[in-house]
Amino acid sequence: MTGDVSAGDRLELADWRRNVSDLYAAVRRASAADPERAWQLWRSAREELFRTHAQSPVPAAARDGFRASHWPYDPAYRFEVNLASEADADSVDLAPSEPLLGGFSLTLPISTGGQEGFTRIGRFEIPFAGGTRSLGVYWMAGYAGGVFLPFRDATNGGETYGAGRYLLDSAKSADLGPGARPGSLVLDFNFAFHPSCAFDPKWSCPLAPPENRLDIRIEAGERLS
Repeated sequence: MTGDVSAGDRLELADWRRNVSDLYAAVRRASAADPERAWQLWRSAREELFRTHAQSPVPAAARDGFRASHWPYDPAYRFEVNLASEADADSVDLAPSEPLLGGFSLTLPISTGGQEGFTRIGRFEIPFAGGTRSLGVYWMAGYAGGVFLPFRDATNGGETYGAGRYLLDSAKSADLGPGARPGSLVLDFNFAFHPSCAFDPKWSCPLAPPENRLDIRIEAGERLS
């Protein structure tokens, strides 16, 4: 969030994060047996937070009538993949500056202007039906740290926010946990969501870099309408 933030705002924001953390914990438990039921829980609980919580990214005047829009759940967009280390990954469109914590330090653009520091820790090679695509994975240099995976695709600027969506943001508890295979993570694009700045420009959000622009349509997850 940009601008002055009061002590009350900070406590409300802490409560928002607590609620989101609890939601993702429940989603991880439910998805082990039924990923689609876990997604339905995520949709309904997240929509309720967006309508009722004081720190909702939706402007206050629009909250009562807010309804989230999503593509139907598609199991073909759920993957369990292992991270290819930065040493094994080819750099695309980004010039790393210096090695840091097993990756390379870099900056990503912020929606309100400026940049934020990250470490690129590797890549996911994702076997989509239309062919394998690669996405860079980042660790936040500041804030609380955490794995961060933003992406853009061919739905941006139409059905989805022009600057892309997020798949993982573990600093804010958006993380579906490990897969069944040792060392793997669950990447389920049905849980792809818009950053807060898609709802109100007062929010400051890091944006997906050029290397994470997919040339295919990801018809899964949150959409604008």
